[in-house]
Parts: sequence; C-alpha cells; structure tokens
Amino acid sequence: MGDQPVDRPVDQTENQGGAAVRDLKQLVKAYDVRGVVPDQWDENLSRAFGAAFVQVTGATAIVVGHDMRPSSPSLSLAFAEGAAAYGADVVRIGLCSTDQLYYASGSLDLPGAMFTASHNPAEYNGIKLCRAGAAPVGQDTGLSEIRELVESWTAADDTVTVPVRDVEPGSLSEQDTLRGYADHLLGLVDLTAVRPLKVAVDAGNGMGGHTVPTVFDGLPIDLVPMYFELDGTFPNHEANPLDPKNLVDLQAKVREVGADLGLAFDGDADRCFVVDERGEPVSPSAITALVAVREIARARAAGEDEPTVIHNLITSWTVPEVVRELGGKPVRTRVGHSFIKQEMAVTDAVFGGEHSAHYYFRDFWRADTGMLAALHVLAALGGQDRTLSELTAEYDRYAASGEINSTVADQADRTAAVRAAYAGPEDVTVDELDGLTVTGPDWWFNLRASNTEPLLRLNVEAKDPARMAELRDGVLALVRA
Repeated sequence: MGDQPVDRPVDQTENQGGAAVRDLKQLVKAYDVRGVVPDQWDENLSRAFGAAFVQVTGATAIVVGHDMRPSSPSLSLAFAEGAAAYGADVVRIGLCSTDQLYYASGSLDLPGAMFTASHNPAEYNGIKLCRAGAAPVGQDTGLSEIRELVESWTAADDTVTVPVRDVEPGSLSEQDTLRGYADHLLGLVDLTAVRPLKVAVDAGNGMGGHTVPTVFDGLPIDLVPMYFELDGTFPNHEANPLDPKNLVDLQAKVREVGADLGLAFDGDADRCFVVDERGEPVSPSAITALVAVREIARARAAGEDEPTVIHNLITSWTVPEVVRELGGKPVRTRVGHSFIKQEMAVTDAVFGGEHSAHYYFRDFWRADTGMLAALHVLAALGGQDRTLSELTAEYDRYAASGEINSTVADQADRTAAVRAAYAGPEDVTVDELDGLTVTGPDWWFNLRASNTEPLLRLNVEAKDPARMAELRDGVLALVRA
C-alpha cells in the first residue's frame, strides 16, 4: 500500500489502574494519525486531539485544512473546536492538498493540522500535524505526548472527556490559501520561457483535482485532466501511484493523446509520479536527480560553494553521483519524512528526495511538495527540445528491483540469515542506518522491517540487470525460506 500500510482495528489494553482503555498506539503512527472512521476514531476523539495538540505545542493560533474524504469536514471541524476550546484561534482553510496546508503553516507561521489518509481507502482518515513553519510533528517531536494526553482523557468505556481549561476560548475563522499557494510555487520555478507542452494529469479523484487547475492556469500547457472530480470514495482507482496498477490509465492516456508527459498525484497530492512520452514510468530517483541538478545550479549561482542534497538510502546510486558531479554534497538518511526534514534543517540542504516520490525543498519550509517537483520537471522539459525519456536517460544508470515486500514470521531471524550469507567478503560493506544495507563493488541491497506489519521490504540495485536479478532472487530465497 505504499508509504502507509492499512491499519488493523484498535485493541484494548490495561492502564496502570487496571481499567481497559482504548489503545491509541495503533491509531497514532510514527508520523501521523491514521485509522478507520468511525470504528477507530470519530469526532469526539478528533476534538480531543485538537485540544491536546494546543496543550502540547503551546499554540495560541493554528491552521486546519482537509481533503475530500466524506468524513474530513466533520473531523476537521471537531479538531478546530477542540483547539479553540483550549484557547487557540483557528484559521480554517477548507479543502486543500497536504502541501497547501504546509504552505499555510509556513506563510502564516502557524502550527497546522491536515485531515487526510493520503491514498488509504475511503473509510480511513487521519491527521498530519506540523509546528509553525511546517516543521514536522512525529513520535519524537510531540506526537507521543499528544497520544498520551488523549489516553489520559479516555475512560474505561472508551468515552473521551476533554477537561475544561480555564482560558478564553479561541476564535474560528476561514481563509482561502489556494491562490497564494500557487503563486508561491510559481515564484520558485521560472516557466515563462518553456515551450508549449501537452500534459496528462491523473488526480485519482484526490486533491490534485483541486490544486492543478489553479497552479497550471496561464502556463503554456495543454492540460488533459483525468479524474479531477473530488471524490473520497475513489471510484476509478486507488489514489496511490506507487502501485503500478494505478498508473495504467495515465499511461494509456499519454499514448492516446500524444502527451509530452503524464503526472499522477496521490490522494492528498503531496506526492507526484511522472510518466514519460512513451507512457513509461520515470523512476522517482531519476526525478530526484533531475530536480537536484536544477536546485544545485540555482544555489551555486546564488553563491553557495557546495549545496547539500538529501537522499534516503533506497534512492539510486545515481542521485549522489549526480550531486557530486554538479559540485554538491549528497547526504544519506533513513527512510521517512521526519528524518529527511531533520537532516535538511541540520545541513541547510537545498533539496531532498525519496524513492517514494516525496520531494522536499528548502524554499518550501523544508516540506515535501509533489507539485513543486512537477513544475521543475515541466521547466526542465520545456526549456529544451528533447523528449522526457531522452532527458531522464542520463539519470537512469543502474538496474533496480523496486521495493518488494515479503511476509515473514520472524523479521530479525530472516535479516540475520541474509546478513550471514552476504556480509563476508572483503569488498562488501554492511551498515544498519535503516535496516540492513549490504554494498558490493557494483551493487547494493537494503532489507528493512516494517514497523506495523510482519513484512520485510527489499530494494536491490546493480550495474546490470542480470546481476540485479541474481541478487534479488538470492536474497528473496533467504527471506522467504
């Protein structure tokens, strides 16, 4: 299911006093809140999360937005009411993409809450939280404290009672940020001189159908829209372009209309996948390299000697190679947006990319925005005469397996077996930055355990397809033994 697995029902557990209470650990994930509505959470619990968010962050004002899911308006309103009851003024921006919420958080300098479950099915919903300036809120940066506070307000019968706080209630107001979001993005990429392009866009009935028309308005683009109707029941296909089956319609449309490229957004439109003029998917690693070239050039032109670019450890070797070739400094991190954003802050990186098609920009408050990455692709393609496949060929230097998931009974045991089989030779190195990464002279693989499911995730890359296939099959045989 891509970057967020489908959740299981909430368990009951015992608190220290012996009473059974709702276990929120299955609802509150590493980076966000996500679960089934109303089985796992509802408006009452959302109201409690709003109050807890204000108490933990100390915010006096926040911004709240939501996607097109049927449950999003009522859940986001309840959250806003809970936040206001605890003294925060709440700016409600209504329908928005996740990166539009980040724009609002950054431009208004307010903590924010985005109601979305990204690409999960319609019965799911969730909250992505951030501090002012779109700074991430994860388990180690406030999310666990919010969960513990809500748990303390939850009784044995699962009813949630938010204590009355002796403060002046905050206000609720509304603000439209779509035009400001679009203008900010267009101010970061010069598209004035690009040649006309025909672009097919599959919004998957998600928030890309809300943002794309405004962002693309006035550009020299012949837009071919697909599934722009906002519909949180996802009647056409899952809004998860990471799964190849959800790109099939876009691939066919690109070939049918002779488009220069295709773009596919996930449900909350913070990720963007690219299809070339042949209808072939372009690796997110290749997009990371392409955007890195542009961002490094821009930073060096502004006087930076060695701009830093962040990449996670399952992106292609191509990415750090290209960064070095352009005079930049590549920095490798664990998988996950909280690690990327933290490293970007530490290193003042100009750009960061993940193989899951999350792209992070210093000029966008270090937050991820698929739309800005898409604009860079349009600028790069439209600024020269080659096709997209020709343009990205130089960033496709290795054979990759893609991520392969295996269900295993004992993740640690199978990982140890793989390590024992491959870690011996002198020309092989091993590191455990995120799972097990084994690197040879012209190949590498990474094996990572899922935090929420009994899965091991394998990524393999090698200089040639035969060696990649040999490694892939050998590791999978051990994992699945």
